[in-house]
Amino acid sequence: MPEDKFIFLGKRIRSARKECQLTQQELADQSGLAVKTIQDIEKGRKNPTYETLCLLVDRLGISGNTIFPSKAPVDEEALQYFLGKFYACNKQNQKLLINSLNFLVEQLLEIQNNSDFDNSP
Repeated sequence: MPEDKFIFLGKRIRSARKECQLTQQELADQSGLAVKTIQDIEKGRKNPTYETLCLLVDRLGISGNTIFPSKAPVDEEALQYFLGKFYACNKQNQKLLINSLNFLVEQLLEIQNNSDFDNSP
């Protein structure tokens, strides 16, 4: 990681929390963690357990790539925006969104693959 791993992790958690428009208290209440734990993680003073990370990842709607980035470029800001909207929906609408997104992705991939094929030498 580019900087101290706990500081890097804390910045990622803090950024995701703010994207969800949550205070530290709200995140603590919703994840079942103590506010002090959230504060310590965000400041890079605490090495969270796997269980703690799972609680935060679940509530914030972030992927492991957000915390442990891969080399593939991803627009995390846009992803966080849409995940926030997704989690604001009820279960029925979440299912509808997933089905719609699957359909759109399949269509876009088909167009992309046909375009790649048409442009090949």
